[in-house]
Amino acid sequence: MAARGNSLRRRVRSLGGRLLRRYRLLPGGMPDGLGDDEALRDASLEGDVIVYFPDTADSLYQLRGWYGPLRELHAAQGVTIVCMDSRTAAALREESGLPVVTIALDATLDAIILRSDTKLVLYVNFNPLNTAALRSRSAIHVSILHGDSDKSVSVSNQVKAYDYSLVAGQAAIDRLERYTSLFDAPARAIPVGRPALDLERVPRSPRPNGRPVVLYAPTWEGGQASVGYSSLHTHGVTAVRALLAEGLDVLYRPHPLTGVRVPAFGEADAAVRSELAAGGGRVSEGRTLQEDFAEADLLLCDVSAVANDWLLTTRPLIITRSSDPEAHDAATELLGAVPRLAESEAGQVGHLAGDLIAHDTRFEERRELTEYYLGDTTPGASMQRFLDACRHLSARRDELWARIRAHESGDGAGHGAGGAPADPTR
Repeated sequence: MAARGNSLRRRVRSLGGRLLRRYRLLPGGMPDGLGDDEALRDASLEGDVIVYFPDTADSLYQLRGWYGPLRELHAAQGVTIVCMDSRTAAALREESGLPVVTIALDATLDAIILRSDTKLVLYVNFNPLNTAALRSRSAIHVSILHGDSDKSVSVSNQVKAYDYSLVAGQAAIDRLERYTSLFDAPARAIPVGRPALDLERVPRSPRPNGRPVVLYAPTWEGGQASVGYSSLHTHGVTAVRALLAEGLDVLYRPHPLTGVRVPAFGEADAAVRSELAAGGGRVSEGRTLQEDFAEADLLLCDVSAVANDWLLTTRPLIITRSSDPEAHDAATELLGAVPRLAESEAGQVGHLAGDLIAHDTRFEERRELTEYYLGDTTPGASMQRFLDACRHLSARRDELWARIRAHESGDGAGHGAGGAPADPTR
């Protein structure tokens, strides 16, 4: 009797879960799991490469910056984006122009990776749900993340879960060596620059209001206190007011996840927008980061990838200092080479920004750091390094997988594929 009761409860819970998913009643951050599994039972995926993205649509900003490079990679090797959420998949089909499938079951994913002879699986974040794809041993797993920054997440111990990491430049390798123990960064981190910047360069545009433009681009509140870098709640209104009072045009670029975890940041966002409306500032809506860069004379931002990408412009920037005592930087040279703005100094940022725009005394220092952070910034160079790295890693996968299969079939006893990963660029 007890067994029948337990079975009935399981069926009810299963039915309830299907209804929640079908009618979009799940919490915002939970994938709906409405997969194409049945249709994919005997199918194979196109090409050599999977981009695994199990997130919901509110995290799509992490993948959008890779659309251009992934289209180039698709032309070279074939790419399929694999999701766990049907809503995310629908948005990706509309936006990316790449093949997209939704897979809910681990068994479906394991089988299709093997059946498709997938060589590489790429990941743009460290979502714990990535482990569903990381189980596969027939592919090489590559972290590409969605930016290079001095946030501590850049040196998360989770990086060890991936066979290789494609990073922007030598700064990222040095950061990993400095802050991540027991991780062989020179062997496992491959510098490719920022290929998206190759495809999204926007020519410098004139000042819309005839005044110098400051781009204020704070990050979000972060998933936990140790990555609480956002200045929005602490500096935001005071800084914007000071910039406007100095006669500067302020372009505010809110982070897509602002207020998702801490409602006070959503309230701070509303307060900044109100200040801008009253003072003649502007909010960036529906624009790319590069379009905002093209307008700005100076960037005010937090510790984030926005700061590192801005180096390509060669123009001055100010990076805020977090007021959260639990927040920790994975500091590199950039944080010592630019002005830092504490909460207590937010009211003076207008004068500081105006002076830096008029007298950029740190131009040479930042210019010398650009190659350290981004590598060769010649147009097209980073895109080519990305494609080359994927091609070399695919070849390495074929070599390793052939050795594993030979060993398992009894033809290669004593010739396992263990040991540290070799340099795939040689």
